[in-house]
Amino acid sequence: MQIARADPAYPTALKRYLAEDAPEHVSALGNLAVLQQKPIALFCSVKCPGNLILQTYDLAQNLRQAGVTVIGGFHSPMERDCLTILLRGSQPIIVCPARSIETMRIPPEFRQPLADGRLLLLSPFAKTVRRGDERTALYRNRFVAALADRIFVAYADPQGKTAAFCRELLAWNKPLYTLPSPANAELIALGAKPLGPDMSR
Repeated sequence: MQIARADPAYPTALKRYLAEDAPEHVSALGNLAVLQQKPIALFCSVKCPGNLILQTYDLAQNLRQAGVTVIGGFHSPMERDCLTILLRGSQPIIVCPARSIETMRIPPEFRQPLADGRLLLLSPFAKTVRRGDERTALYRNRFVAALADRIFVAYADPQGKTAAFCRELLAWNKPLYTLPSPANAELIALGAKPLGPDMSR
């Protein structure tokens, strides 16, 4: 399914936060009603300190048990692990690959959640974008954050792209949370709110 900018189903948050960078079309596969569930975005740098890994697993389990909708690209190892945990539940999930979904092979673990109406795949990329790269990953992350009601960053490497991305998100004045840890001290100093493993409320 293609949703054009002029379509009433087009998410208004994309126009609000991405402005002229909002995609002309959004490709969707699954239950569009999931978008109305005020999703929490999940991000994590590629490398995550060991003391934060178990806390993030606990958070994913709490979100699953509370039925909270989670949105993400689920690309980094920590994000992929969280997706595995979330898929075991019954709550809605929104997955946004850094490529087109029109020619994408649907992973076997997505098939039942899609059939159950609790999984939505979204992409802002044209059919010709068959592989993700650094550029599409960054745009995908901005796309995910724009659609989210709240944002959770398990860990942002102070020298990495995720930290720079968080500075942009904080300028949007969206609620941004992270785990309380010395590893996240710089992110908290920037304005991220520390929290325990339960942000399901």
